[in-house]
Amino acid sequence: MVTRDEVARHAGVSVAVVSYVINNKPVVKEATRQKVLQAIRELGYSPNLTARSLKTRRMNQIGVLFNHIGNPFETGIALGLEQRARKDGQSLIFQTYDPSEEDHLKTLFSGRADAIILLGQQLKADTIDHFTKIGVNLFSVMMPQQPHARIPCADIDWFEAYRAMVDHLIRFGHTRIGFMGALNRESYLGIRFRHFRQALLSHGLEFRDERLMHGSFGTLEMAYEQMASRLSSGTDLPFTAIVCANDLMAIGVLSACRDNGVAVPEQLSIASSENILMSSHTSPPLTTIHYPRREIGFTTIEAVINHLNTGTPLTNYTLNHELFVRSSTGKVRD
Repeated sequence: MVTRDEVARHAGVSVAVVSYVINNKPVVKEATRQKVLQAIRELGYSPNLTARSLKTRRMNQIGVLFNHIGNPFETGIALGLEQRARKDGQSLIFQTYDPSEEDHLKTLFSGRADAIILLGQQLKADTIDHFTKIGVNLFSVMMPQQPHARIPCADIDWFEAYRAMVDHLIRFGHTRIGFMGALNRESYLGIRFRHFRQALLSHGLEFRDERLMHGSFGTLEMAYEQMASRLSSGTDLPFTAIVCANDLMAIGVLSACRDNGVAVPEQLSIASSENILMSSHTSPPLTTIHYPRREIGFTTIEAVINHLNTGTPLTNYTLNHELFVRSSTGKVRD
């Protein structure tokens, strides 16, 4: 087995410098760090992580809870998390969250992770208490429907984002604006509906219940079914524009309009939230709120690692958003 002494001799540095590089200490010059990393690769050196964790009481692993691993929005966030974690020698443990099996998380992550990053999940109070007691830090990308004081969050300002969206639609003459969301407790999308209603009120517009469409868990298929059913009912839509809580639902709504002969945006304007890659490749491309997935992944990992290394308290972060106006929104038909 290759030792640190051998790595140090191969790189022409001291053992202490090798340790600094392995532990990502900033005191080593970049040229020296690269020389040590090259020696590690050439010799096939592997640090004794078990011994290191016993000494530092750190696992150098962070858990990440997915909701739907096939959701491109969540995958985009995960890529940002993974890319930033790799720079600091941290490993990520990805796990799909199932509310009915939440107790399993205590067994899965206890003794294996220094922190757990949520993607807007609403954990039970006893689960939060458990991880707090054993010193496993919790942090959430996206605000859950009911925020918890012990779980800081990183998100965008959805109220301001939807204010910009509503202002855009009003400029096209829309005053009857619908919303498709997922209002179940388990979904982080519910909080977006709350901010959308507030944005409407800030523009002096009311929201009526008949303008709300339920997209279940925010899937494309359910959105398609809901919209297709509404369009085939023979009754007029109670809105001239609809905003969807995520892009997958907006794509489902757009497909239902296409299959039922409803022209977009001539007969119905469709807008969305998140700006996944597919949203710019639909026909027509979707007007949507850009969510900085890679940036929020980087910011989250940096905050968590900084907390683990220095004890700096984790706090809420608000990142910038942007409204991408495309051709799925247009003027109200006369």
